[in-house]
Amino acid sequence: MYRDLSVAVVIPAFNEERAISHTLRDVPEFVDRVIVIDDASSDATASIAQQRALCGDVESLEIVRHPINCGVGRAIVTGYHRVLHGGLDVAVVMAGDGQMDSADLTSLLDPIADGRADYTKGNRFLHRDVWRVMPPSRIVGNILLSTATKITSGYWHVFDSQCGYTAITRHALEQIDLERVFSRYGYPNDVLARLHASGMRVVDVPVRPIYGPDWKSGIRLHTVIHPVAFVLLRSWTARLVVETGHRLRRSLPQPGNNPSRVVVRE
Repeated sequence: MYRDLSVAVVIPAFNEERAISHTLRDVPEFVDRVIVIDDASSDATASIAQQRALCGDVESLEIVRHPINCGVGRAIVTGYHRVLHGGLDVAVVMAGDGQMDSADLTSLLDPIADGRADYTKGNRFLHRDVWRVMPPSRIVGNILLSTATKITSGYWHVFDSQCGYTAITRHALEQIDLERVFSRYGYPNDVLARLHASGMRVVDVPVRPIYGPDWKSGIRLHTVIHPVAFVLLRSWTARLVVETGHRLRRSLPQPGNNPSRVVVRE
């Protein structure tokens, strides 16, 4: 528990045998449940996590394995469903690659505990180390995607849209159609647009950027341009449709409250 909130940490993992043990050890003790989603890894990710569970190193550890690789977005959705099923208050996403500092977790939870946010997300550009630590190619790509996401999501105050270090309330999870969330790279952009269409409050918080000496991105420009462009366009269109529908419904006269109606009494 953290400030009367039951907290689950969802860890999507694909071929993270080198980092998963450290990631699990790093989860704070106040976390009520840890859910590892092994997205059909071909290495020992699942077995290492299972060893941690058998040794009792991590309290309330659940491991879910996808039979086929479904993508990081789908892995997170699987974790979200487990959180909803378990009745927990907040779901935090921490990647299995160890690039998220557990010391920042309370910063993500505080706006929710204060009643100021339904969804909080890390913003590495609010941390002074970002220009020194983040690779230049990532900085450029992130700035471009974050600017586009401001437009498509409707949240003009958010940045670092690709940061996956997030916390979301049970209420917010229940407001969005999880089955329609984009399943692969680009899912954070899609989620933001869905949250805006549902009227959820989003807050950015500073988080420490982590890139180790052996860091190597699995993302390739030619493999993400098309899907990210697609998900941005799709999420923008879907948000506009939903929000236009909300405005139209509000503009229509409500039953029993028609000012043009004349009642004649004898």
